[in-house]
Amino acid sequence: LVSPMSLERTNIANMRGYIPGEQPRQGNFIKLNTNENPYPPSPEVQAALNNIQISDLRRYPQALAEEFRKIAAKHHKVKEENIIPTNGGDELLRLALTTFVEPKDKIIITQPSYSLYPILAEVQNCELIEVPLLDDWSMPPDFIETLNRHQATMCILVNPHAPTGKLLPTEYIKKLSTNFAGVLVIDEAYVDFVDVAQSYDSIPLVEQHKNLLLLRTLSKGYSLAGLRFGYGIAHESLINPIIYKTKDSYNTDHIAQKLACAALQARSYVEAGWKRIRNSRLRLTKELNNLSLPTETSHTNFILSQVPLHYQAETLYKSLKERNILVRHFQQPRLEDKLRITVGSDEENAVLIRALGEILT
Repeated sequence: LVSPMSLERTNIANMRGYIPGEQPRQGNFIKLNTNENPYPPSPEVQAALNNIQISDLRRYPQALAEEFRKIAAKHHKVKEENIIPTNGGDELLRLALTTFVEPKDKIIITQPSYSLYPILAEVQNCELIEVPLLDDWSMPPDFIETLNRHQATMCILVNPHAPTGKLLPTEYIKKLSTNFAGVLVIDEAYVDFVDVAQSYDSIPLVEQHKNLLLLRTLSKGYSLAGLRFGYGIAHESLINPIIYKTKDSYNTDHIAQKLACAALQARSYVEAGWKRIRNSRLRLTKELNNLSLPTETSHTNFILSQVPLHYQAETLYKSLKERNILVRHFQQPRLEDKLRITVGSDEENAVLIRALGEILT
């Protein structure tokens, strides 16, 4: 008999798959490890779910999710042709590589970054170049020159950055788009949590910069991680080959489309939640600093904390887990001595701080 392993493509056989954060199926855990929103989706989403007719499920959904495209276009002040709905933001990333990157082409990301990017590059069998961020997690000054020197086909940046929470200003995105010949993907999964005072808004750039693809998701800001609904915003010339050629025929289902439409229209509810999380983030940062867990300013719904040398980050992660508190520890260069902590509810954050105080003393 032929071993099933021998039937894999060589690059697939040699790769290591993506390792998601823990999702415990039992036990009373405080989950601060996968950047989920601590608050429920809007009442409008609940109402939309209640109004789903079971008979509607016998038919295929809208192939292009036209209703959502219309709502998203109005929300972002762009055209419907600038929007592509996807089965989570991760599907948009995969579609971007499938559509624009040939095998053996070069993709550039920063190091560290979202750990799914290297996996997608391996699946596409292209060359991944990781450019280290500076010691303060800022972009290297010669980053644009690096892109062009390697003749990269695509650059993927998460902004605000994961796992550091740093924010690149809109002007930097504009400069990159202008001076890079490839496709620039800006993963804005956490953009809803950026401080309003930053006035960050990259969407007006898409009409002038035909190589810019923005990723948005309803998983974080809209409390719909379990729904798997995201979308891209880009110039029509980038959207068309994805939406008409490379995406699955019905990539978002009927229920997801209805709930996504309701979520995007519940502005006052979600904006109040974003403000609440930003306030909690500020308090949590101060409390972690007071515990000698140095934590820098974040523009996301998570915080990256440095663990003192005398107490290993992995040990602290395990100690918290023993108390049914989950945070994220990465076995990656430059992150081994740090913990990424999702901003939970004020009650969850208080339990975390209390536990850390007891463990560290």
